[in-house]
Amino acid sequence: MKNLTILGSPSSVGQQTLDVVRLHPEDFSIKALTARSASDLLVRQCNEFNPKFAVVNDEHAPALAQKLTDSHCKSEVITQSDAKTGSTIFETDVTVTGIPGSSGLQPTIQAVQHSKTVLIINKEPVVMLGALLQQQVQKHNTIVLPVDSEHNAIFQCSESADRGRYEPFSAIAGLRRILLAGTGGPFLRTRIDLLPSVTPEQAAAHPIWNMGTKISIDSATMMNKGLEIIEARWLFNAPVEKIEVIIHPQGMIHSMVEYIDGSVIAQMANPDMRVPIANALFWPNRKSSGADFVDVLKLKSLTFETPEFNRFPCLELAHEVAAAGGSSATVMNAANEVAVDAFTKSQIRFTDIVEVIRRCVDNLGDDSVESIEHVMEVDKMARQFARNTTRCL
Repeated sequence: MKNLTILGSPSSVGQQTLDVVRLHPEDFSIKALTARSASDLLVRQCNEFNPKFAVVNDEHAPALAQKLTDSHCKSEVITQSDAKTGSTIFETDVTVTGIPGSSGLQPTIQAVQHSKTVLIINKEPVVMLGALLQQQVQKHNTIVLPVDSEHNAIFQCSESADRGRYEPFSAIAGLRRILLAGTGGPFLRTRIDLLPSVTPEQAAAHPIWNMGTKISIDSATMMNKGLEIIEARWLFNAPVEKIEVIIHPQGMIHSMVEYIDGSVIAQMANPDMRVPIANALFWPNRKSSGADFVDVLKLKSLTFETPEFNRFPCLELAHEVAAAGGSSATVMNAANEVAVDAFTKSQIRFTDIVEVIRRCVDNLGDDSVESIEHVMEVDKMARQFARNTTRCL
């Protein structure tokens, strides 16, 4: 039985992780569930899975303690700032990083420093830290497995024959190209001249995946694929020029790896995050995820196309940032989070998102990445610059 900590358990991926755990109660003991606030969902999760620790932001700890007492749950409540939190909740067999956005940066670092295995779902820490995360993984001899559906697909297509010998951040032998697949989001066929007037609700309405608002809007701009290029560059130690984005509207093939001998290996599954979660939780073995199986006889067609940069300028900008390196990726990620938030509040137009990001990258994205503290400082500066920029548009 493995001890398991889930960061961001009330999030969509946190809930789906617990869905898989629920199918295999004999395999896991929940050490900690973390969240920002004392939500009713977190309380229900604590009552069902009985974690040793429940972790929330400081101001929400008293409310959570009272709710758990009222429901006769014996989980111990500790706060995010408690000095013992790092060693207490992260010294475990497996930590799942389900905290979205850059707020998952520090918890991901702590997980790498203390946990035996880290399942990375949130792409932002990999994008922001790059080589610094590589160094921490090597220093602490941590097993890191990708759970983001595209990168888990690449992982499954590139493992050695001995599934127990995978090394994170290692180059793929014989690689010709990594083909990152994306659906193209809700505006793949929308007239480009109509994009300035689309609403946040329209942008968040992903045609296939059920995701949070921010991730769904990233799919609409295809910034999610831009971030994934950088993530793949580090996770698989691959040159940027060997990573390509392709549009696959059906969302059945999640990514492919092409080898120099002419072979192309693809990973196919129904669009259900429980598949990559289960793959990583049980690696190097396989167990049921609870997802529906693919009925290949009912598949009418699988199509692929090249993304248009005039439709998806965020993707073009991300290509430039990936090639530039340095702190540009941190700046891009921070500016994107601010711009998407402003768009969801109807403060800027959908097509202004890329303008905010570009101005930030052009003005701030020159430095090398020197330390984790430096990354956090760049992130802070980029957010302030982006907020000022949104007010000018």
